[in-house]
Amino acid sequence: LLPTSFKSAFVASSLLHQPFELYTMRVQATVRLFQVLTAAFVATTAHAFTTVPSLAVMTVGNQALGFRPPRASRQRLRPNKKLSMSSNAASADEEPKGFFARMKSSLPPAEERKKLIPLAMMFFCILFNYTVLRDTKDVLLVTAPKSGAEVIPFIKTYCNLPAAIGFAAFYANLSDRMEQRNVFYAIVIPFLIFFASFALIIYPNNGFLHPHLFVDKIAALLPAGAAAPLAIVRNWSFAMFYVLAEMWGSVVTSLLFWGFANEVTTVEEAKKYYPLFGLGANVALIFSGQYVRWVSGLRANLAPGVDAWSVSLRYLMGAVVASGGVLLATYTWMLKNVVDKSAVAIAAKKAPKKKKVKMSLGESAKFLMSSPYIRNLATLVISYGMCINLVEVSWKAKIKMAFPNPNDYSAFMGNFSSAMGTVTLFMMLIGRTVFQKFGWRTAAMVTPTMIGCTGLAFFLLNIFSGSMTPIANVLGTTPLMIAVLIGAIQNILSKSAKYSLFDPCKEMAYIPLDQESKTKGKAAIDVVGNPLGKSGGAMIQQILIFGVGSLAAATPYLAVILGIIVFFWFKAANSLATQFEDAMQADPA
Repeated sequence: LLPTSFKSAFVASSLLHQPFELYTMRVQATVRLFQVLTAAFVATTAHAFTTVPSLAVMTVGNQALGFRPPRASRQRLRPNKKLSMSSNAASADEEPKGFFARMKSSLPPAEERKKLIPLAMMFFCILFNYTVLRDTKDVLLVTAPKSGAEVIPFIKTYCNLPAAIGFAAFYANLSDRMEQRNVFYAIVIPFLIFFASFALIIYPNNGFLHPHLFVDKIAALLPAGAAAPLAIVRNWSFAMFYVLAEMWGSVVTSLLFWGFANEVTTVEEAKKYYPLFGLGANVALIFSGQYVRWVSGLRANLAPGVDAWSVSLRYLMGAVVASGGVLLATYTWMLKNVVDKSAVAIAAKKAPKKKKVKMSLGESAKFLMSSPYIRNLATLVISYGMCINLVEVSWKAKIKMAFPNPNDYSAFMGNFSSAMGTVTLFMMLIGRTVFQKFGWRTAAMVTPTMIGCTGLAFFLLNIFSGSMTPIANVLGTTPLMIAVLIGAIQNILSKSAKYSLFDPCKEMAYIPLDQESKTKGKAAIDVVGNPLGKSGGAMIQQILIFGVGSLAAATPYLAVILGIIVFFWFKAANSLATQFEDAMQADPA
């Protein structure tokens, strides 16, 4: 059929000097050919593969082209009109149904959408705030008077870790005294009040609040190595902001959000949607990074004599408070429309309330450490904190050398956050496929592999930085800028793997646990484990700095230590994967 049709069209169109009648033949042949292809397309999309409809299409095509087969052929090709009409009617009905059915099947069910969209919005708001706070805390502390990146290991060890341990005890006590739903409000609202107060009250008066003269007198009596710890005392309000900004990530993101998500989702829903929760969150990374960059450009254009950071902090903290308000409103909606109306909540209201078993901090620690499952989870979190801190502090020291001006530093961090959001968005899409095709074990191995490979590459670049000078000259840049960019790539790939695979793996691992292990185990691991890992990495850096003299001289040792930590990370992840699979088989719900 089709070769003949194409031949007719070709012959008609190949006449260069045809009369009007031949021109008309060409148009008619083209129209008939279009009718044949349309009829064939309709038949194909309607899945009309039975004998009679196929013959009907052939008959329509031949008639459209003006062909009449012999009588015997016409008898053989004559379709059953009733059957043909019913088939056409069925095709007409099935065509839109098939399309919309496919569209509907690609979307989550209504009950799951009711959870997925608000959770994605909550994660968006939390990570938007964390990105703004993270970029702001680094600029505040690193560029503060008589401070620098060398302060970071000390503040992580002597400020972050004690604050995390104290918060873990406070959270355990709060969980015993209040309903879990109210704990969310009791923690988030004070965070937002502090950040608003910092921009409006504390920072504008930092010259009065910071004891520069007193610290200068103390510094004159102490060796030069004490400059970093004294910088924390000198800029104590900036250090407090740094600690609370760090705790927003571990407390609100890891503890409150993921704990709430684990309560309202099943394991099967988690496998499908936990990697996708980050899609909205990583749009927040891109958006917040550009917002920080916009604020940096805004304060660069202020008139001389205006306190640029005071203006920028009001914009930044105003956005944080507004995003926090959206977070609280979404959480309230989830409580009323999802949690309170779920079958589990209705059954819990009817059942008699059980008295909570209160344990002291020591008893809670003993209870948690007696579980190999919890120990493996803690090893994963601590290993990540140690590895990322070993690389990140060295990278931030390079950033300050490349961008000593706070405006330039903040603008670079804004672009860095946007780039990380873009890459993480792509990794989120891949993450769902990794979970579905390869399972939890493979997904858990991706992050240590990424951090190990990229971290070692960054350290090797620093060790052999002298040999990079010819390459830098060819590229029209400097070895320092190459180190900054390679460190940024390392950080982006490592954190995108964390957000897209490591965090969902960790949160899925909590689901099979009992309520006591979920609540207190999660508080201990996420609130204490992450700062413990970072402070452990900071302690290693401090020991090496005192031992070999500088962070740059300690780079070869840091590379070896990074490899050792990654090895134990792999070992714990493999053990936890076996335990998780056994727990899921024992409790498939």
